[in-house]
Amino acid sequence: MNVWMIAATVTTCCLIPCGVVCMRGDPEVRLVGLEGAATILVIVFVLLGEGVHRLVFLDLPLTLALLAFGGGLVFARFLERWM
Repeated sequence: MNVWMIAATVTTCCLIPCGVVCMRGDPEVRLVGLEGAATILVIVFVLLGEGVHRLVFLDLPLTLALLAFGGGLVFARFLERWM
């Protein structure tokens, strides 16, 4: 266990408020919670990739960052119909 793994574990605890926001509130607020969770997951995956000293594991957070941004735009477009 090194500093990177400890930082990833502590940062994972930040997903709890995002989960609470995703479970409650209006659809717009849920979208904000979803985007926040995606950002935190990207950070956690980068920390885990650095913690195990495998450069290959940094491809996953890059892909997640791109797909989460696109998914958020699609979800916002979907919500636009009922607003």
